[in-house]
Amino acid sequence: MIKGFKEFILRGNVIDLAVAVVIGAAFTAVVNAIVNGVFNPLISAIFQADSLDTSLVVTIGKAQITFGAVLGAVIQFLIVAVVVYFVFVYPINIAKERAQRLRDKGVVEPDAPVTDIDLLTEIRDLLRSQQEPPVASGKHAE
Repeated sequence: MIKGFKEFILRGNVIDLAVAVVIGAAFTAVVNAIVNGVFNPLISAIFQADSLDTSLVVTIGKAQITFGAVLGAVIQFLIVAVVVYFVFVYPINIAKERAQRLRDKGVVEPDAPVTDIDLLTEIRDLLRSQQEPPVASGKHAE
């Protein structure tokens, strides 16, 4: 029972997921601070309101539609998307492309991590070598 739990916890996906959740929570706090401290005051100054949640409110009967809150959420989403792309996705894609160009040239970095493609290529080559008919050798080979 403990062994199974240990294998589950130490599995790469679980660790990666835990790290992503923690980093995501910390990152959300930073983005919220930027939106609330910079963008909300700027937009509120433009619309002359205390916050986006109270600005751009349309009242229809007893219902209030708060376009300001929606605008704030859209801005926050765009900020998150821009930061994630330019801080994480773009540099990682450049590193992967560089590593692939080196692999294509036959240059392998000494400390390069083993990728899924490397493992699959090795498995393919092993399976091919097992499926080839044995080559006869010795004095009765002819």
